Amino acid sequence: MSPSKVGITGIGAVTGYGWGREHLWDGLSSGKPAAVLTGGYGVGDTDSGWVVRVPEGGDAADGSTRFARAMRWATREAIDDARQRGWRPGRRVGLLHAVVLGDPELWQSFSSEAGAKLSVRDYLGLVPSTPVSMLMREFGFHGPAMNVSAMCTSGSAGMLTAKAWLDADVVDDVVFVTTDLSATPQIVSQFVRLGVAVTDAEPLNACRPFQEGSRGFTFGEAAVAYVLSRRPGGGYTNVLGGAMSHDGFHVTSVDPALTQVRACFEDAVANAGIDFGQVAYLNAHGPGTQQCDGAEAEILDTLLPESAHIYSVKPLAGHCQAAAAAVEIAATALSHDRGVIPAPPIVANAHPRLLDGSTPATHGITLKSSLGMGGHNAVLVLEPAG
Repeated sequence: MSPSKVGITGIGAVTGYGWGREHLWDGLSSGKPAAVLTGGYGVGDTDSGWVVRVPEGGDAADGSTRFARAMRWATREAIDDARQRGWRPGRRVGLLHAVVLGDPELWQSFSSEAGAKLSVRDYLGLVPSTPVSMLMREFGFHGPAMNVSAMCTSGSAGMLTAKAWLDADVVDDVVFVTTDLSATPQIVSQFVRLGVAVTDAEPLNACRPFQEGSRGFTFGEAAVAYVLSRRPGGGYTNVLGGAMSHDGFHVTSVDPALTQVRACFEDAVANAGIDFGQVAYLNAHGPGTQQCDGAEAEILDTLLPESAHIYSVKPLAGHCQAAAAAVEIAATALSHDRGVIPAPPIVANAHPRLLDGSTPATHGITLKSSLGMGGHNAVLVLEPAG
């Protein structure tokens, strides 16, 4: 079957703004970051630092950890949303789960002195197949099911994998969920030591993508789910195509030549059957780091039309690691549905094409780029549904 547009027909989200898609939208639209000054995340063990954590919530029957509860909550919300928009599952519904570090809270329990007393049921929650199996059983799905992992490009990689399944006609529909609740003090401190995460400043001061004075990102958490289908009707946005590549250069740094990043953009546009002149927006990876922001600004200036604008929601939602792209795709999909792009406010001298705060959306193509640690690149081509 030849490639075709795939519709996002349902969205579910659990983020630092709360449990539910509308909490995410309201939070982004407010222009106020989700980060909270939290004890244990500062320079010293007892000092406070800024971090975006998913609050407690969900159904206790889904598991003892926020990871387990958030994954299933987001998935249920996406499926319920799709059903309300007229979606009915086909015979072959596949499931993709984008995840990198798994469930750190459960791993901490297992590796502690109490780990030997951890129940077999809880231990099985550490096995990557278990969350997937639980969801497949709950909804009676019997298509293919697997995990996807590409660091902070995982959300885009999973979305493109879902589209590939649909294009190849191995599924009728795909439920895609990405989960990352890894903001433990130990993990966050490692990203601070790498020089990319910032906990000692308020998010809009620390994370300023495409603006002067940016120091990096505020660490975040999220679980975001989607229902994707080729069948028309009821969608938020259409995935026209995309591409993935790998720098093969360094475990943390972007190849300064940008050869593979540029090729990924070019391949994505070709795969979607459009040209760069049709692009209205670049929903950037935009973590506020010098390398990534510099790379995407170069792409904006050399490949995209002068009418195209750029934005990143990481100053608001935080950098949600494996779930980062999924949060950002949700921002675009919801903006297509509601006619407003929830961009953060500009706080310093900025690129002339950076959006400043919530902005009425122009009908047109959005490119969603992801530049993941280790050289993982992905670009999605998105258009408003209808």
